[in-house]
Amino acid sequence: MLELVGAVKHYRQGSRVIEAVRGVDMRVEPGEFVGIMGPSGSGKSSLMHLMGGLDTPTAGKALFEGRDLSSMSDAERTILRRTRLGVIFQFFNLLPTLTAEENVALPLLLRGERRLQAIKAANQVLERVNLGKRGRHLPEEMSGGEMQRVAIARALVLKPAAVLCDEPTGNLDSENTAQVLDLLGDLPRSERCAVVMVTHDASAGARTDRLVRIRDGKIAGEDYPCQAAAKG
Repeated sequence: MLELVGAVKHYRQGSRVIEAVRGVDMRVEPGEFVGIMGPSGSGKSSLMHLMGGLDTPTAGKALFEGRDLSSMSDAERTILRRTRLGVIFQFFNLLPTLTAEENVALPLLLRGERRLQAIKAANQVLERVNLGKRGRHLPEEMSGGEMQRVAIARALVLKPAAVLCDEPTGNLDSENTAQVLDLLGDLPRSERCAVVMVTHDASAGARTDRLVRIRDGKIAGEDYPCQAAAKG
């Protein structure tokens, strides 16, 4: 599904070269909930960006369903993200002038679907994230937890093969964090969707099937929280 093979990513900052990712091998299977955890600057977000084709490796490969993302054009990677990948960010990235249902429908409209069909599909997904009555509200009229659930609905409306999440609970209180993690944790089971979540929160990482620990751009270790909890 998602795979990094000897992935290296360097960034240039003035005269300095920042080695964000250093030769990482990693694979995520369909129906797997994987957390990526590490201190600030460890390279965890860079790993997610490589997996989603948001960035390309300096060396090595990033593969999606066996296809080398580096071999695709920018337009091909954009189409891939619009059709097969859902991305959820910490700061929601909702358009403030659009209602919840319009924000969720936007990926479908960009894909060329008719507005009525797109809005209908958006409201079905909003129901799924318990926001069926908030579809015509603007982001400024919603709480942080509600806005993040709208962002999740926007990622799910495409029925993606994989969902990538960058600190999706970073701005939420404990109650909303639990709701968001419940939604994300259900996707691998109900949709056979691969979910990759970057987080700095140990309690969020404990909800994953596999927790990959990153330090200095390398994999420092892996844990299997759900298996450990089941044995306990």
